[in-house]
Amino acid sequence: MAKVRCNSCGSSRFEERKVDYLYSHQGKYLIVQNTPVEVCLDCGMMYYDGAVLEDIEEQFLSIYEGNKEPESYIKIPTQTYCKP
Repeated sequence: MAKVRCNSCGSSRFEERKVDYLYSHQGKYLIVQNTPVEVCLDCGMMYYDGAVLEDIEEQFLSIYEGNKEPESYIKIPTQTYCKP
Protein backbone atom coordinates (compact mmCIF):
# COMPACT_ATOMS: atom_id res chain seq x y z
CA MET A 1 0.00 0.00 0.00
CA ALA A 2 1.34 3.43 -0.90
CA LYS A 3 2.15 5.77 1.96
CA VAL A 4 -0.05 8.86 2.16
CA ARG A 5 1.85 12.10 1.50
CA CYS A 6 0.92 15.73 2.07
CA ASN A 7 -0.02 17.50 -1.15
CA SER A 8 1.62 20.68 0.11
CA CYS A 9 5.03 19.59 1.46
CA GLY A 10 5.31 15.86 0.68
CA SER A 11 5.54 14.78 4.32
CA SER A 12 4.08 11.47 5.46
CA ARG A 13 3.73 12.56 9.10
CA PHE A 14 0.11 13.15 10.11
CA GLU A 15 -1.87 13.45 13.33
CA GLU A 16 -5.58 13.07 13.95
CA ARG A 17 -7.14 16.08 15.67
CA LYS A 18 -10.54 17.61 16.39
CA VAL A 19 -11.12 21.21 15.26
CA ASP A 20 -13.90 23.75 14.95
CA TYR A 21 -14.93 23.78 11.28
CA LEU A 22 -16.63 26.81 9.73
CA TYR A 23 -19.06 25.85 6.97
CA SER A 24 -20.42 28.69 4.86
CA HIS A 25 -22.85 28.82 1.97
CA GLN A 26 -24.51 31.87 0.40
CA GLY A 27 -23.79 34.13 3.37
CA LYS A 28 -24.98 31.65 6.00
CA TYR A 29 -22.66 29.92 8.46
CA LEU A 30 -22.41 26.90 10.72
CA ILE A 31 -19.61 26.21 13.19
CA VAL A 32 -19.17 22.47 13.71
CA GLN A 33 -17.21 21.69 16.85
CA ASN A 34 -15.00 18.60 17.29
CA THR A 35 -14.72 17.93 13.56
CA PRO A 36 -12.16 15.15 12.87
CA VAL A 37 -9.23 16.13 10.66
CA GLU A 38 -5.81 14.81 9.66
CA VAL A 39 -3.10 17.45 10.09
CA CYS A 40 0.34 17.35 8.45
CA LEU A 41 2.88 17.65 11.26
CA ASP A 42 5.39 19.43 9.03
CA CYS A 43 3.36 22.18 7.34
CA GLY A 44 -0.02 22.17 9.13
CA MET A 45 -2.12 21.38 6.05
CA MET A 46 -5.49 19.92 7.10
CA TYR A 47 -7.29 17.07 5.36
CA TYR A 48 -10.99 16.38 5.97
CA ASP A 49 -12.65 13.10 5.07
CA GLY A 50 -15.23 13.54 2.31
CA ALA A 51 -17.92 11.69 4.29
CA VAL A 52 -17.42 14.11 7.20
CA LEU A 53 -17.84 17.13 4.91
CA GLU A 54 -21.00 15.63 3.39
CA ASP A 55 -22.36 15.08 6.89
CA ILE A 56 -21.66 18.71 7.79
CA GLU A 57 -23.41 19.91 4.63
CA GLU A 58 -26.47 17.80 5.51
CA GLN A 59 -26.55 19.26 9.03
CA PHE A 60 -26.25 22.79 7.62
CA LEU A 61 -29.13 22.27 5.18
CA SER A 62 -31.28 20.64 7.84
CA ILE A 63 -30.79 23.60 10.19
CA TYR A 64 -31.39 26.29 7.56
CA GLU A 65 -34.42 24.48 6.13
CA GLY A 66 -35.92 24.42 9.62
CA ASN A 67 -35.85 20.64 10.06
CA LYS A 68 -33.35 20.70 12.91
CA GLU A 69 -32.41 23.10 15.70
CA PRO A 70 -28.72 23.84 16.27
CA GLU A 71 -27.26 23.04 19.69
CA SER A 72 -26.62 26.73 20.33
CA TYR A 73 -26.15 30.15 18.79
CA ILE A 74 -23.26 32.59 19.18
CA LYS A 75 -23.08 36.30 18.53
CA ILE A 76 -20.03 37.44 16.53
CA PRO A 77 -19.07 41.04 15.82
CA THR A 78 -18.28 41.84 12.18
CA GLN A 79 -16.14 44.49 10.56
CA THR A 80 -15.44 45.36 6.93
CA TYR A 81 -11.76 45.73 6.20
CA CYS A 82 -10.68 49.26 5.44
CA LYS A 83 -7.11 50.35 4.98
CA PRO A 84 -6.06 52.80 7.75
